[in-house]
Parts: sequence; C-alpha cells; structure tokens
Amino acid sequence: MNDIKLLAEESMGLGFVPPEYLGPGEDEYRIRDRQLLALGRTPSSYRRLRPYEIEALVKNSNTCRDWNDLLVTDPFTPELVKNCAFAGLVRLGRIERAVLEHHDTRVPVGIYNSRLSACDIGDNCAILDSAYLAHYIVGDGCILLNNDEMECSNHAKFGSGLVMEGEAEDLRIRLDLMNEAGGRSVLPFDGMLAADAYLWARRRGDKALLAAFTAMTESMFDLRRGRYGTIGAGSVLKSNRIIKDVAIGPCAYIKGANKLKNLTINSSEEARTQIGEGVELVNGIVGYGCRAFYGVKAVRFVMGDNSSLKYGARLIHSVLGENSTVSCCEILNNLIFPAHEQHHNTSFLIASLVRGQSNMAAGATIGSNHNSRANDGEIEAGRGFWPGLSTSVKHSSRFASYCLLAKGDYRNEINLPLPFCLVDDDRTRDRLVLMPAFWWTHDLYALLRNEGKFRSRDLRVNKDLLIEYSPFAPDAMEEVITALGLLETWLGQALLGDASAEARKAGHEALASGRNDLAVELRASGIENSRRPTVVRKPRESWVAYREMLLWYGITALLEDVAASDIKPLAEAGSKASKAFTALRDRLAAPARQEAWENLGGQLVPLEDLDALLARASRGEIPTWREMHGEYRSLASAYPRAKARHAWACLAYLAGKSPLELEARDLAGQLEDFAALTQRVGEGVYRSRKKDHDNPFRKATFRSLAEEEAVVGRPEDNRFVGETQSAMVKLKARAEALLGLLNGREA
Repeated sequence: MNDIKLLAEESMGLGFVPPEYLGPGEDEYRIRDRQLLALGRTPSSYRRLRPYEIEALVKNSNTCRDWNDLLVTDPFTPELVKNCAFAGLVRLGRIERAVLEHHDTRVPVGIYNSRLSACDIGDNCAILDSAYLAHYIVGDGCILLNNDEMECSNHAKFGSGLVMEGEAEDLRIRLDLMNEAGGRSVLPFDGMLAADAYLWARRRGDKALLAAFTAMTESMFDLRRGRYGTIGAGSVLKSNRIIKDVAIGPCAYIKGANKLKNLTINSSEEARTQIGEGVELVNGIVGYGCRAFYGVKAVRFVMGDNSSLKYGARLIHSVLGENSTVSCCEILNNLIFPAHEQHHNTSFLIASLVRGQSNMAAGATIGSNHNSRANDGEIEAGRGFWPGLSTSVKHSSRFASYCLLAKGDYRNEINLPLPFCLVDDDRTRDRLVLMPAFWWTHDLYALLRNEGKFRSRDLRVNKDLLIEYSPFAPDAMEEVITALGLLETWLGQALLGDASAEARKAGHEALASGRNDLAVELRASGIENSRRPTVVRKPRESWVAYREMLLWYGITALLEDVAASDIKPLAEAGSKASKAFTALRDRLAAPARQEAWENLGGQLVPLEDLDALLARASRGEIPTWREMHGEYRSLASAYPRAKARHAWACLAYLAGKSPLELEARDLAGQLEDFAALTQRVGEGVYRSRKKDHDNPFRKATFRSLAEEEAVVGRPEDNRFVGETQSAMVKLKARAEALLGLLNGREA
C-alpha cells in the first residue's frame, strides 16, 4: 500500500546492494570500503566494542540490534554517545571530550539523539538530533545538527547523467540546453565546464563526437551499485529537512535547506560552498565556492565555480558559468558562460546561449515567446550582452558581442552582426535604430572598467580555464572587421544606388575620405525580420571608431607580447631599425589572419585548433573529460601568442596589407597614432563618467554641491578614472619605447 513494505527487523541497515548486483566473493560494502580507503582509513583499523563500553552505551539509552556491528577506534568515550539507535555496520572514528565551534555555535563532540544506519563517521564529529542518517561516510570534524532525513540509495548518481547497472535508459538525467525541445540535450557530470556543455550542445551534426562525449562521461564513473553519500571533513549541516543521494565536499556549510537530492556539492578549504535557508536543489552539480541562499530552486543544472543563486532565483535545465550571480529571476533551458549577472525578480531568460560577461536588467524577458509552431526557438548573444530595462526579445535572434539593447518590445527576430552596438526600437517612427561602436564613442568608462571588474570577481581557485575578460580580443575584433565591411557595403549601395560588386569599394573610399556630406543615417539590410527600415546612425563616426578599436587592440596586444617575450632580444637587435622590426615580424607574422575563433565557455580558441581536437575526440583518442580539460589547458597556454599573432594581422588589415607585408614604417605610424589615442581614451573615460555628474536632474536630489560630492564624489576623484589616467601614461611610454626600438634607439 503506497509502496510501503513490511520487512523483518534484522533487515534494518543490511542488504543495501541487492544480491544480483554482487559478484563472486563481493559483499555490499565493497565500494564503501574503497571510499573509506580514499579518505586514508582502512576497515581493519576499527575494533569491536569492549563489554564495559556496551554497558555504558546501554546505560545511556542507546540501542543496537547487534553490538558486533558497531565498530570504533581509539580513543572512544562511550559516555559521549547518548539516546541513539544503530543499525547495520556502523564505524565510528575517535570520540573525545571536546567542543566544536562554528559561527558562535558550540556543540559537544559525540552522537546524541540520533539514528544511524550503515554509516562511517570520522574523528571527533558532533552529531546531534539527526533523525535518520543512513549510508553516509562523514569526514573528520563535521557538525551535523538537527537534520531530519539524510540517506543515500544504492543507485545514487550524485547529479551526473548516468544509468547505473540494472536501470532503464529513461532514468538518465539530461539537461535541455539552449532549446526547450531537447534537441541539444547533454549529460551533466561532476567537473563539467561551460566549454564541455557548449561543445556537446553545439556540435549536434557529428554523431561520432556525441557518442564519444557520452563514453567520455561514463568512463569517469563506476556504474556499479553501492556507492555511499559523503560529507567532507569540516562540513557543517544544520536544520536541514531532506538530503538524499548527495556527495558533499569538505568545509561546506549547509543550513536550513528544504530539499537536496541527487547532487554533487563541491567544496574545499580554499573554496567553501554554502547553501542556506529554504533552498531546493535537485539533479545537479554545484561547483567549488558556490552560494545558494534564500529560497532558490534549481532542477537539472550545473553551477560553475564561484557562482551564486539568491533570493528565490530559479535555475532549470541550465548551465550557469563561473563567477556568475543570479538573484530573484527565472532561467530556463540556457547555457550561460562565465561572469553573468541577473539580479531582478522580473528578469526572464529562456532557451538562450549567452556567451558571458552579460547583464540582464529588470524587466528583461529574453525569449518571451516563440515564433514557430513548436517551442524550438533559440537566442544567441555574444560576450557583454546587455538588454536594458523592460526589454523583450523574441526567438530566434542573434547578437554580436557587447550589444546594448535600449528599452523596448522587439517584436521581430533580429540578427545583429555589429558589435559594441546600441539598439533602439523606435516605435514612434516604426524603425529599428542602430548606433555601432556605441561603447567606444559614448561610454569608454564602462567599456574599460568591465575588464578589471570581471577579473576582480574571478575568485576561482582553479583557473586552468583561461577566461578572456577583455573586450579587445580576437572574437570581438573579428566582428569589428565584419562590421566595417557591412558599413562600407551599405554606404556604397546607397551612393551607387545598386548592390554591385563595386559598392563596398565605393563605401570604403567615401568613409576613408572624411567627407562631410555623408548621410547622418544609413539604411541597413538583413538585420530584422520585418519590412520596416533599419537605420544606422552616424556611420562615419562608427567606422572611424571601429578602426580605432582595432588599433587599440593591435598595439596593446603587441605590447603585451613584447613584455612577455622580454624586450632585451629586440633591444639587442635594434641597433638598426630593420632588425628590430624583423624580430617582431618573424615571431608574429603569419601568411593570413586567423579569422575564425570559438568562445569555448569563456576561453577563446582558434577554430582550426578546436576542430583538430574534436576530430581526435571523435576517434576515441580522448578517454575522459579529464583529458579533454588537459587539452583546454594546452590551448590556453598557446592563446597569448595566438592573440598576438592575430593582433599583428589586424594591424596589417588597417594598413591594407597581409600580415607578411606589414612594413616597419606602417607599424611606426600606428605606434604614433596609438600614443596620441591613449590621451583621447583617458579623456573619454573621464568625460563619460563626468556626464553623470553634470546631469542637472541628478542634482535635484541634493541640497548643495557639497552634499552631492559627499554622496557621489567628484569625477576627477573617481578611483577608476585615476587608474585609467595612470595606465594611459604607462601605455604611451611603452608604445614610445617600442617605437624607439623600431627607429634604432635603445629601450
């Protein structure tokens, strides 16, 4: 009745693994003992109770069906075990007269008012009022206080998408990422990175690769039944209701959770994970140093290291990248790369690929409905995606890097290839308005500040994944080059009145000439799925800004490479200008620019290198995801030089030449332009910050200038403004030093 079975009393704590899943000579403790050995303990290190210890335990109102199944280590103080019931094989570590303190809570070492069934308890733990603790291995020095139900089943998968022996395939946990219809589903696993999920969800046409990914996942785990749940050393669990099939790492703090089921909760001394009141987490992986507080709900999910869920947030069928914070809102069927921010109760994100460093404003509903007959629409956004207040975006849409959407209801699909662009839904004139390169021309303060902000928030202990935080990186710069071509083509078509092959050339010549008679507004095509016009504002200003951004990227990346490679060899070769330039060109120039780059969960990788890696994976040459992550590290170590080579090629593009054709005089001229640009950038950062202070409506809430400056400060005193001014002086000096080398002067 209601799946309740009446069993014999002696079955309590026994028969954890059904006999049909045990091999010859195996018992139900075979995996449990191996887990114990991994913690540095051997089953033979425990002893049976002495008669006087049994007598003391009975006197303290403890019960056990067979006292021979309760094993202990020395020293063992039986007086510190009171009013407890033991069943099955229970092994206790050292129990000494001591007190454990955590956050002002002090509890005595020992086991009190609890029921333990088939558990291993570490040294000097404090277990008080645990109503039911079954099939768990508890590490040293843990505090378990007032927990209702903690148990582990013999088929526990701890959040990974596995099928244990004897289970049906339909029990496998999958995450339906990027698409509600399930066509991009992946198998979660402990250690999964956003990069892993991205490759699995994205490369759907390669069946051999998908099969390899499944094999790589399953080969990392023992699919036999009988693994126990674990609570790592130094963990504190207080006032939780249901914890089932959960593996908890060391130094975790879990308090007041409603339900934790089928999870791996990674934690360590250096990266402590905390879970708080009212939380419900089911079928997921929680990364190191994560936070989940105040009524959040997460089902079928992966949280990257140092990410947070707060204030009733809902995370369902999604992967949340490292260093992300989500509060209040709802996130369904998404793959989100690192450094994502979403803090508002009215924000809604569904069926999307968001490539990180993104921010969802209040009222933003990204993917609010579907434009097809099925729920299979998708949204893809590059790095730095920022939809404004009360913005609604429909499936299916795609946005280039660092797009900013002004408040509006975008009723039609959008495919926007222009990076750093401000998008506005002009309902009055019924048109879509674009302002390319907006971040560079109007908000340098925010653009340059973001990189440092993201780096300061990157508190991951393991930084093997090389996350690119700079907006001036190969992926975004390739989009800039594409945008330059589009602006030239659109203008050329407007000037010539047709779409001939000469249109782009004519547009380029007009933009490069600096003519003042160019239209302030330009019509674009192929951006929105509608008949209304799409207007590009200030095309010449945008074109110039994009080229300045390429120059900024090219020279800063070149300076980084020179510094990393040690400038002395260049100085030694610099007795003649040609030798210094040749040393640079030989190191960085390639026959052609690497145009295709992949954002691999925050790490940028040349597409050809990634394709070669995936071809090896398809052939079964990469046995597990651990080896795949090692390949990521190899790609990360090669990235700085690959970036410098790409930057050199971008400088050649600006000069209208191939990378091998760039000449010393070209680079010298670009270094001179860059030195002048540093001053304009410093001034631009100050001006964009000063605009807020000069706004007369902001002043309306202050009684005097003194009060305003006391509250919000002065722009010239802003720390980032000051840091930028200093950084610009240093960058200019480094550029002039390199220019001196090219001109034959000593560094």
